Amino acid sequence: MKYKRVLLKLSGEFMTASGFGIQPEATKALAQEIKKAHDLGVQIAIVVGGGNFWRGAKQGVGMDRASA
Repeated sequence: MKYKRVLLKLSGEFMTASGFGIQPEATKALAQEIKKAHDLGVQIAIVVGGGNFWRGAKQGVGMDRASA
């Protein structure tokens, strides 16, 4: 096994269907791949992106973008 630990950063757009909602087929396929890696003993951290919340003309009004 090449890696013992991985960090998987998922774009929120990956899971959307036609720009809105969650695409069940893609999400299920991703979950199955993550499980395969986990079953091999890989420790997996998952970060889901949230950039979509701050894009667009009216989205994110009244919310400050977090900075690291």
